[in-house]
Amino acid sequence: MKKLRKFGIDEFLLAIFAVVTIAYFFPSWGIQEKPFSLEKIANYGVSGIFFFYGLKLSPEKLKQGLSNWRMHLLVQATTFILFPVLAILVKPLFIGVQYEAMWSGIFYLTSLPSTVSSAVVMVSIAGGNIPAAIFNASISSFIGILMTPFWVGLFLSSNSQDFDSWNIVLKLILQVLLPVTIGLLLNKRFGAFAEKHKNKLTRFDQLVILSIIFTSFSKSFSQDIFRDYSAIQLLLLFVGLLLLFLSVMVLVKQICNLLKFSKQDTIVVMFCGSKKSMVHGTVMAKVLFAHSPLIGVVLLPIMLYHALQLVITSGLAHKMARENHLH
Repeated sequence: MKKLRKFGIDEFLLAIFAVVTIAYFFPSWGIQEKPFSLEKIANYGVSGIFFFYGLKLSPEKLKQGLSNWRMHLLVQATTFILFPVLAILVKPLFIGVQYEAMWSGIFYLTSLPSTVSSAVVMVSIAGGNIPAAIFNASISSFIGILMTPFWVGLFLSSNSQDFDSWNIVLKLILQVLLPVTIGLLLNKRFGAFAEKHKNKLTRFDQLVILSIIFTSFSKSFSQDIFRDYSAIQLLLLFVGLLLLFLSVMVLVKQICNLLKFSKQDTIVVMFCGSKKSMVHGTVMAKVLFAHSPLIGVVLLPIMLYHALQLVITSGLAHKMARENHLH
């Protein structure tokens, strides 16, 4: 595992592939109601994730990174404008029902906020501006609560018969916004406790995400949603996501050079701007695509992107760390 971690492959990534494999062979396990419903447990877990996220979010950490507004603006514009625009530009290439469903998953991925923990960890390894990374990754999650449903409502609502805007807004308020707000309000009292047990809370996050992935793919496999997709098409999807990731990385680096950003700030923009949060992707899909059998197709690009962003950014961060050590 130590050798694999250098390439961004960890236990959680392996667990994701394991639960998808189990869902493929035993889809009934993820959709059965008795003796208990794993899907209902996952719903409560979603609220738990966002409550603990609010609890861990210290206002002082956010204030530390407020000064460099140009950098913050570029990171957030990359996350919530550049990514979706790139997806919209390639939409004409996706012709036919199955390809349109795949594009919906790609577009949903591009509308997501940046990761929090892994982005900050990679910036730290690469020798970047850590307070700015914490600020951007954290604020991205809050903006995502509004921007992800906005983009989905704008471009995907017509493709989904189950998309009920008001019901979605209500669910987001109850499952996401309310728990985050309660967590934030309790930060002063219990923030230290949350920080002390952050490793256990990360495990809790991962368990909830695995349960969502398992139930989502169980639903999709039970309805044979993937029967129309060949191995070649899935490989093309992976290559397309790789090109998307690398395009964003190269573009933002060029913009940082034009704006004469310091090396530390450029690292923040590259690592925070190019990443997409699997946590938010899976839990929001649970709300936004709750009754759709296509949820597995929607989650597939997120899982593939999660794997490749971890592998590439890990390698890049360690390369930068070695260069910094040599200098």
